[in-house]
Amino acid sequence: MNEHVSTIQTLALELIAAASDERTLDEARVSVLGKKGTLSLAGAAIKDVPGDQKAAFGQALNTARAAITSALEEKQNALLEIADRAALSGIDLTLPARPVPIGALHPLTLIRDEAVQILRRMGFALADGPEIEDEFHCFDALNTPADHPARNEKDTFYFNSGKLLRTHTSSVQVRMMETATLPIRIIAPGSAYRRDEIDATHLSVFNQLEGLYVDTDVTLPDLKGTLEYFFHEMFGTTTEVRFRPHFFPFTEPSFEIDVKLQVKGQAPRWIEVAGCGIVDPAVFEAINATRKDRVLDHGKVTGFAFGMGLDRLAMIRWAIKDIRLLIENDIRFLSQFA
Repeated sequence: MNEHVSTIQTLALELIAAASDERTLDEARVSVLGKKGTLSLAGAAIKDVPGDQKAAFGQALNTARAAITSALEEKQNALLEIADRAALSGIDLTLPARPVPIGALHPLTLIRDEAVQILRRMGFALADGPEIEDEFHCFDALNTPADHPARNEKDTFYFNSGKLLRTHTSSVQVRMMETATLPIRIIAPGSAYRRDEIDATHLSVFNQLEGLYVDTDVTLPDLKGTLEYFFHEMFGTTTEVRFRPHFFPFTEPSFEIDVKLQVKGQAPRWIEVAGCGIVDPAVFEAINATRKDRVLDHGKVTGFAFGMGLDRLAMIRWAIKDIRLLIENDIRFLSQFA
């Protein structure tokens, strides 16, 4: 029997050596090691071998299997090396490589980072909060009455649980005032969600950056000076900025801020970029109730708040005429910022 195993091994090694490609090599493997292969059938006959010869026969089978397996691996590697050399034989190593495209930051990321840097230099710290909010932090604490249009399902994305997608990052300001000590000087960049009809200047998901400053002597000139400095740093000292009286439930007095947008081939036009104002005392009172103290006593502290659309800042910076270009991921458009 041992001689039979030796003969199987010899013939198997010859088949493996003669294999010229992976197909014939696999056929050789199956003919020897497959379920009905010669070595497998020889191993199945061990039950007929006398007891005193079983150990020697088993050892011969193991030796043959190891030799055949090793030969298969060596032949496989040799065939792969031959295939690799053939694949590379037609390559001209002197040919210049194809250029590798280099990625770049999205314009919204660029404008956000620059805005944050400007405000950080002015002493504002970064703050963050959840995008899925409750009505208290998004509306009630901000003096927004129950019948305000912003709280309608036509304007705001609600969940069945009663939670909602925040309509502004002002909710971060509320959360900071609930826990922080004076002075509070924070900015909160992030996504906001509204049921706005998408057009050249509106998106239903957009990027905001809001700021809050609360201390014992914060005035309207502080607000105006802060924002004028910001926009001049962002767009240049010749940038035209205007403040228009407006109404917001959470600030009094309140203003909307416009910056003149100049697009080549079009007449200059004012575009709204921010809202701002002095924090309404009712906001302080609502937050004092949750804090259960009088740290934000409106007789002793004042503050200002502002919120701006980063998407619209990008439109002004790069004279983009349609806000939808910022979300369409057209590489022809985005490559301009690389």
